[in-house]
Amino acid sequence: MTEDDILLAQRLADAAGAAIRPLFRQRFEIESKADASPVTQADRAAEGAMRAILEADRPADGIVGEEYGPAREDAGRVWVLDPIDGTRSFIAGRPIFGTLIALIEAGRPVLGVIDQPIAHERWLGAAGRPTTLNGRGARTRPCAALADAHVATTGPTYFTPDERARFETVAAAARDTLWGGDCYNYALLASGHLDLVVEAGLQLYDFAALVPVVEGAGGVMRGWTGAPLTTASDGRVVAFGDASFADAVYALLG
Repeated sequence: MTEDDILLAQRLADAAGAAIRPLFRQRFEIESKADASPVTQADRAAEGAMRAILEADRPADGIVGEEYGPAREDAGRVWVLDPIDGTRSFIAGRPIFGTLIALIEAGRPVLGVIDQPIAHERWLGAAGRPTTLNGRGARTRPCAALADAHVATTGPTYFTPDERARFETVAAAARDTLWGGDCYNYALLASGHLDLVVEAGLQLYDFAALVPVVEGAGGVMRGWTGAPLTTASDGRVVAFGDASFADAVYALLG
């Protein structure tokens, strides 16, 4: 991962935002994918804009995108794209969705961007560097105990019944629980407004960009067993602003 990679990630986010903003709170086409999740012309336009840049500037790198699938996914360096994480929020006119951009090397995320194109908020995390929000440092907040934690998750339907039961044990032990938010929850955690995010059923393009952002802000992001997140992870993730109570959460999820 180089400085040029960071600049390229910023260009990708700019291109996605330029494709998304004209369609926000406008009339647009909505379709249902095979898994019944919605997709809009904004999703496709944003991913298409990013892929065009990558194909021109990094033709040897791999690409994994939510809308148009993989290309050269066995390459040593792979860009992972989710043009609109939180499509339901986008459809409803709620500006809490985000464009996710990650660079993976040796199976692990080393660069991540969470871009909210309506509010013009951009979190950028890169291995070995502090996370920034619009160029200024972003930092998680201290939280020493689960009982004091504000926990968030996108929605109950993303859990299996067993996973939801485990999540509910965590939520019951926490101070407060917030539903909804998709990738924006992790951005808020990185900026010190939430303490814990617990989710399941995520794909690589849902979580890869989040890891460098959370960890560069002083947090920790892992699987439910505490294992590091890689391309082989099962999509069950937990993000801590402060890992002081991590063992308590792993015990409840295990």
